[in-house]
Amino acid sequence: MTVTKEIFRVVGMSCASCASSVQSMLGSLDGVQLAQVNFAAGNVLVEFDTDRVKPETMEKAVRDIGYELIITPEITVEQEEDSEKKRLKWLRFNTLFAVIFSIPVFLIAMFFHQKIPYANWIMMGLSIPVLAWFGRDFFVIAWNRLLHFSANMDTLVAMGTGVAFLFSAVNTIFPSWLLSRGLEPHVYYEAAVVIISFILLGRYLEERAKIRTGSAIRKLMNLGVKQARVIREGTEMEVAIGEVRRGDILLIRPGEKIPVDGLVVDGHSSVDESMITGESVPVTKRAGDPVIGATINQTGSIRMRAEKVSSETILAQIIRLVQEAQGSKAPIQQLVDKIASIFVPVVIGIAVITFFGWLLFFPGSSILVTASGGTLQFAIVAAVTVLIIACPCALGLATPTALMVGLGKAAEHGILVRDATSLETICQVDTIVFDKTGTITVGKPEVVEVTWGSRIQDPGSRIEITNAIVSIERLSEHPFAAALVDYFKEQASGLTEEVVGFESHTGKGVSAFYHKDTYYIGSRSYILEKNCHLEGELVREETRLRKEARSIIYIARSRHVIALVAVADTIKESSVTAIKELKEMGLEVHMLTGDSVAISSQIASQAGVDFYKAEATPAEKSNYIKNLKDQGKRVAMAGDGINDSPALALADIGIAMGQGTDIAIETAQMILIKGDLQKLVSAIRLSHATKRTIKQNLFWAFFYNTVSIPIAAGILYPLFGFLLNPMIAGAAMAFSSVSVVTNSLRLKRKGI
Repeated sequence: MTVTKEIFRVVGMSCASCASSVQSMLGSLDGVQLAQVNFAAGNVLVEFDTDRVKPETMEKAVRDIGYELIITPEITVEQEEDSEKKRLKWLRFNTLFAVIFSIPVFLIAMFFHQKIPYANWIMMGLSIPVLAWFGRDFFVIAWNRLLHFSANMDTLVAMGTGVAFLFSAVNTIFPSWLLSRGLEPHVYYEAAVVIISFILLGRYLEERAKIRTGSAIRKLMNLGVKQARVIREGTEMEVAIGEVRRGDILLIRPGEKIPVDGLVVDGHSSVDESMITGESVPVTKRAGDPVIGATINQTGSIRMRAEKVSSETILAQIIRLVQEAQGSKAPIQQLVDKIASIFVPVVIGIAVITFFGWLLFFPGSSILVTASGGTLQFAIVAAVTVLIIACPCALGLATPTALMVGLGKAAEHGILVRDATSLETICQVDTIVFDKTGTITVGKPEVVEVTWGSRIQDPGSRIEITNAIVSIERLSEHPFAAALVDYFKEQASGLTEEVVGFESHTGKGVSAFYHKDTYYIGSRSYILEKNCHLEGELVREETRLRKEARSIIYIARSRHVIALVAVADTIKESSVTAIKELKEMGLEVHMLTGDSVAISSQIASQAGVDFYKAEATPAEKSNYIKNLKDQGKRVAMAGDGINDSPALALADIGIAMGQGTDIAIETAQMILIKGDLQKLVSAIRLSHATKRTIKQNLFWAFFYNTVSIPIAAGILYPLFGFLLNPMIAGAAMAFSSVSVVTNSLRLKRKGI
């Protein structure tokens, strides 16, 4: 059994019930474990057993019910945009010419019906292209649905406009039949064509708006490169990115983007990885170092070996996360889907009841009497109006459009959400648990304090020692060495002396000769081993730093300790602010760490964390989350390491730092690409805003259908003599869908 998950585009869906039909059809296939259609995105997320069902089988099943499933393995940005442009162009063409043909029909019917000879025949001739060509999809899809004993929004439109046209055509071709019975042969060509035009216009505006909601995906896809310079059999050649194979040697020149993920095999350079890590400082890359596709090579020319290509790259995984999240359904959307699936049959039933209700009860006591009084035409108009105005498009668009915009906005702000449920529910958590290292703190050692001995008070001497520290530590691979270089390089000047006799002692320290003196840099035990003396004043400072749980690096010159450098994993600048804002939101903040009690206590105090557990193993972290949940709390856990994975999986919402391990990222439902906790605050605010938008959309969608259907059925006619015109119904239906999409797009402008 080989289960895989794929996202396919679906062409031809026009409403929520269309999406429900596609989802039901795919879900009924043997081997398909999950099918989730996103009407707003125009795609379907399918989880299936490749041994039991093939994409070609799914494509045929969807085609049989009137839609098209695109199973092309990989679609480039250009192909995606080209497909969307063609769809939009096709809708624009049909809408434009439907309007052009509809205008004279409308004018004749409204103002010149009695003044133009053969007016009915002219209107019928102009109406046929609108229904048979520009609006043909309504009837084609409705027919396909009928063959499978189901119905959707196109069924409503086809029935409504079809009945109006056929009724009018009969009255045009056989007017004498009604005239001989004393009835005026009314026609409703204008209603049929204007309804088609309005609905096409609505769909065109919807499609254009939906393209805007998917802009985040296209922006991510545009980060990739289209061509790569490959060296095969000693020959350098340019190939399309899709032709790069694992193991290929690639040449990347300064200023170019790295095509795929891999390892440097030759050369060295600085690489801007801010797209992935959020860190603005370029990262030095040498032979053996990993590089990430879509990051920018800055200074040097390098050769790399491709390790991950195509859909395996980190960028592709990020795009897939966003696509899967936009294709997933929030709980509130699942309820809407159930309503939409039964909505069309119910509306057809209401239209039938409306038709016979008018015939039976207004005005007279029998069908024959009322028909002779002209009520038959009222009954047809009312039934057609119910079919048109009850379109569930607004209901179907209410949730997915808001989620798509919300997820896209999250991605643009460096927040990747694995599924829509997480975006909907993160605003409901009441407890946030943070890992310490790499989450609250930077995750790497930094110099926080330097204490100079009494022997070194002259500024010139300090500059000379600073030059020595930077020159020597540049040769070391220890993490503390990088911290020393980063701190002292701004103070160093004139690094003209060469380092002689450099020696590294693993786990202890380094020694070297620099400008007439021998330097020893390392741990306390290493310094004492080299018979270096620690002065009384520095001993007192050493005691203080140890109480503050600092790691201490000892700098000795000519057998005398001349400086103590305190190193610590410092708190990120954004962490304190973020934790303060989370507490102001009413959330309870906890910290878990495997570090010592002394360090944990200090970090918790500085960060403003009220509850913490130190020296925690992965199992203890998981149990801590379980205990919180047992207390009835809704818990979110944020971490970045493999040891955080069990706790991330157990929490209601798992949040991974973007610089964290693959396992942590895979376990979490939300990834903060830059590892900035301020983004978590933004995610919660965005969650509140998205949920509020969904509720607004659903309110207006339900309100629209609840109010409009009785009016369309003619409930106001006995009281006020008002009967809704089918043309107005078509315009109102189109407006309701566009208004829902427009309201969702307001999220794009909302500050988080």
